[in-house]
Amino acid sequence: MTPAVKMAEDAGVDFRLHRYQHDPGAESYGLEAAELLDLDPRRVFKTLLAVVDEQPQVAMVPVHLSLDLKALAKAAGGKKAQMADADLAQRVTGYVLGGISPLGQKRRSPLWLDQSALSFDTLYMSAGRRGLEIEMAAVDLLALTAGQCVALAR
Repeated sequence: MTPAVKMAEDAGVDFRLHRYQHDPGAESYGLEAAELLDLDPRRVFKTLLAVVDEQPQVAMVPVHLSLDLKALAKAAGGKKAQMADADLAQRVTGYVLGGISPLGQKRRSPLWLDQSALSFDTLYMSAGRRGLEIEMAAVDLLALTAGQCVALAR
């Protein structure tokens, strides 16, 4: 069990786990999950770590889109946002790339979820390991993480 799954279980929210065979040669972890689980990529969200004015921020956008760093900086009340390097992302979250979940992170950072998530009953995101996705309602994710919904994708 991953820290993400444990957090969801402890909170008592409704969720489902979905497993797939991860291919180490896959070019995109998120698109691989959407394809292998036969899901609409608009419902599968990637969890990214960015830094806004030296402060780590977690941003989630659909896997087929990109994070708008200017929109993230504005949402976080900062001036400049940049993607965290792999070492920082893994150190702050406690997860490996391709398995970073917004739940159960080693160090809690503010979470920003793209507003498109609210147009679906549930969304899919990493459950803390490559090849494992967790499905839950966006409102439950936001409640568990004290996250906020904003326009982040481009």
